[in-house]
Amino acid sequence: MQTIRDSKSFGLLIRTERKAQKLTQEQLAGLTGVGVRFVRELEAGKESCQIGRALQVATSLGLTVSVGRRQEGS
Repeated sequence: MQTIRDSKSFGLLIRTERKAQKLTQEQLAGLTGVGVRFVRELEAGKESCQIGRALQVATSLGLTVSVGRRQEGS
């Protein structure tokens, strides 16, 4: 499991998984029902990307997102 601390690292995770699945940004956009521009901005780590659509893209790639509390001292 990978720890995501910011939008840039989330975008990099999305890009890495998309490429691992040999999908273009256009193909991923079509599969998820979002625009190509959104996929580009998400992968670039744009902070204002909508969380619901970002999760939709992650789910379409077969990724799961979980949230937990930071451990004391982390």
